Amino acid sequence: MVDFKLGNIGQGLKFLKDYSSLVVPIILVIVAVLIFVPTQLVSGKLKKEMSNESLKRGKRIESARSSAVSKQQPSVEQQYQQSFADDANQIEQTARQSSRRALLSYKIFPEPKDKSALIFEEYSRQFRDALDRLSDRVNAMDCPTEEELSATVQGSNRQTKGRGTGATNDRQALIRDGLCRARAETAWVYANPADLGGYEFWEEYKFYDVGLKDATDDCWYWQVGYWIIEDIIDTIAKLNYGSRSVFTSPVKRLVGISFVAGGSQGTKTDGDRPGYVVSGQEAVATPWTTRVCNDDIDVVHLSVTVVVSAKDILSFMTELCNAKEHIFKGFSGQQQQRTYKHNQITILESNFGAVEPYATEHELYRYGEDAVVELELICEYIFNRRGYDEIKPASVMESLGQQPLEKTAANSKAGTGGRPDPF
Repeated sequence: MVDFKLGNIGQGLKFLKDYSSLVVPIILVIVAVLIFVPTQLVSGKLKKEMSNESLKRGKRIESARSSAVSKQQPSVEQQYQQSFADDANQIEQTARQSSRRALLSYKIFPEPKDKSALIFEEYSRQFRDALDRLSDRVNAMDCPTEEELSATVQGSNRQTKGRGTGATNDRQALIRDGLCRARAETAWVYANPADLGGYEFWEEYKFYDVGLKDATDDCWYWQVGYWIIEDIIDTIAKLNYGSRSVFTSPVKRLVGISFVAGGSQGTKTDGDRPGYVVSGQEAVATPWTTRVCNDDIDVVHLSVTVVVSAKDILSFMTELCNAKEHIFKGFSGQQQQRTYKHNQITILESNFGAVEPYATEHELYRYGEDAVVELELICEYIFNRRGYDEIKPASVMESLGQQPLEKTAANSKAGTGGRPDPF
């Protein structure tokens, strides 16, 4: 067995010797195979990972490119921010313009150019004439007075003398009703200038009883009152546009306007003068807006009572609070005419009740076939101080705790670098 094994070994050595030149290539082939197979496996996996990574990067690049800030973006953003600034400036400008209104007299504010009583007597006429013009604008008339009715009835009695009492009474009733209906067919709305606030005050005004300071204050507060009354008349004119009689008008009657607690049927003389609300004590009603006079605004409360068609209650309230236009020629009255808008009324409370046509306060009025109500609104009216402080009397400013006019003007000039107020 030993020989046999040694022979086999010898043969093996002889085989290696004969084929020794093939050993190295074979080994290289084996090594190459061992290296190639894992490499292919690793390469495939690597390609797949690289492909996935490339897709992800491509998506990120595409997303970044689509969301990249445009080179025009700074300009667009600047315009966007400028629009906000323009809106804010426009609001401020409109607020100031709302309080720049035409004056009844250009000789009194901020202080009278003439210290005599004549300037106030002239103001008294101007105020009452202005209310008369407002009444004419809406073709307002009052119902027939008892004197008018009695005179007509007495004339009729003389013509029918000798007839029975019953027939006479019936005829008198028909005459009274006919006169009342004729007035309703002629007027567009019932109103009397004396019910508009301030008319009787200025009709009875005596300058010598009050003095220069108080007279100036009276003129100022009733100038404020006139602006408010003007807005109420404009509201009626807008709603009654196209109507030619009380019967077809949405607003049938302006009962009254008042600036004191107690409503529009309160006093019409000294106690009814408009005033600023600086605390709850001056308020006609508790304001849900919580607004009182402050560094930016002045607040006035008022009440207005109208007889209106029941279906037009909301229309009247809406129109009262809508923006209105006014003409302004400067506080001298001599500057270039401009058209501004104002929207200064807010309704604080509303109350209404059905009208009893035969009640004493309505028996001489004829409202037509529509169901009507008596509507009372308590409102606040806002003035922008920067809009009209330049003409507000010094005594009024002091009563509100404001700086005197000279200091206010100096501060304004300093605050704008000496430039004029653009508004």
